Amino acid sequence: MNWNELTSTDQLELIATQSETQPVLIFKHSTRCSISRFALKQFEFEFDLQNVIQPYYLDLLNYREVSNEIADRYKVHHQSPQVIVLKNREVIYHVSHEGIAVSELKKIV
Repeated sequence: MNWNELTSTDQLELIATQSETQPVLIFKHSTRCSISRFALKQFEFEFDLQNVIQPYYLDLLNYREVSNEIADRYKVHHQSPQVIVLKNREVIYHVSHEGIAVSELKKIV
């Protein structure tokens, strides 16, 4: 899977702009959590929307301030693991833990 790494709050405006032409997905992942690791591996295995949605990966342990800014900006309570999808600068979908599934994502993009 070809992830774009999300490492700075400065990238959030670029992501918002990208969402005006193509949906953007943010996968918030905790590298210390076995549940998050399982969800990420399963998501990567199932993901076949590379030309439909722009995927971003956020390492929560190294870039917690980015996660906090996402929660503040989009009013989505932080969880891990978590998937957030933006379209036209707004959250159109968010889910966490066992709810993360590419099959559900396909229904909204």
